[in-house]
Amino acid sequence: MMRQSPDILVLGLGPAGACAARAAAEENCAVLAVERKKSPGAPVQCAEFVPAMLGSEVRDLNGARIQPITAMLTQVESEAPDLMADFPGQMIDRERFDAALAQEAEAAGAECLCGQAVRAIDASGAVTLADGTRLCPRVIIGADGPRSLAGKAIGAVNSDVLETRQITVPLLQPFESTDIFLSAGIRGGYGWLFPKGEVANLGLGVMAADKARLKPLLESLHQKLVAEGRVGRKILCHTGGAIPAGGMVGPYGRLGETLVLLAGDAAGLTNPVTGAGINAAVQSGTMAGEAAADWLAGDASAPDDYAQDLDDVFGASLRRALARRHELMRAYANENTPSPAQMRAGWIAYSEYWAA
Repeated sequence: MMRQSPDILVLGLGPAGACAARAAAEENCAVLAVERKKSPGAPVQCAEFVPAMLGSEVRDLNGARIQPITAMLTQVESEAPDLMADFPGQMIDRERFDAALAQEAEAAGAECLCGQAVRAIDASGAVTLADGTRLCPRVIIGADGPRSLAGKAIGAVNSDVLETRQITVPLLQPFESTDIFLSAGIRGGYGWLFPKGEVANLGLGVMAADKARLKPLLESLHQKLVAEGRVGRKILCHTGGAIPAGGMVGPYGRLGETLVLLAGDAAGLTNPVTGAGINAAVQSGTMAGEAAADWLAGDASAPDDYAQDLDDVFGASLRRALARRHELMRAYANENTPSPAQMRAGWIAYSEYWAA
């Protein structure tokens, strides 16, 4: 039976939510996690690259691995690509990855309920599900994405987002790099081609105001790569969604006597330049679950400690990324377009990005 008054209610069973649920359940908390999708990770809304460091954060990544990534290749406009030779990581099957994390949460003792959306969160912290069920947790962990209802309830909203569109296409020339396409026409974002064995994820991200341009921009990039003989014409599947691009929000608040913690995209921990967020989701989710358990055990400083820990781990990189993104956005605001040099300064593969 679903608990009506769990110690901790986790909203979302992506990497942040599943890791939060597992961490809290391992501390013997009564944890209920709800996910609007019928199964975690499906449909996939992700480019599916993870950095090598994630292996130290996830107990068993092997079941989701598809192929290694060794380098990053960045093309600025029509110039010759630049190679970043040391960029290790993995391409994963995100659906298998999310499902495995949810299974770990259940194995730790969390109750996971899929196919159930949240309808409302009231000022007392009571949560009403789509089927009318009313839950009264002592802690809510909002791991419910960039447009988090938990975040909205405590006034911590991701106000700046990127919009993305991605297709999966046949890969005609296998490779082991993440290929990046920077262009002034892709305002506020970039294009990517990430290999996954016999197929590849081809996508674009742009500033929210340019959402209507996503489809033609992606079609143009697809045609270019087809003409180069790199990918096939057939589109195997589509996906897309919003990515936070404004830096960390929250990450905690109160609704009556209920503590609310935010993790992953809900907390704005996605890198505002690259859009990378899986590693931050895993880490912050685990930290949120531990903080919730500590608070329930009587540690009144746990929410503040959680906020400080997030800043210690992610703050510097988020602030740098925001500064670089804002520099590019100012060029557009002044009715100019970024030069190739400005675009290089705004991308992680170049030394200019890391300059003081």
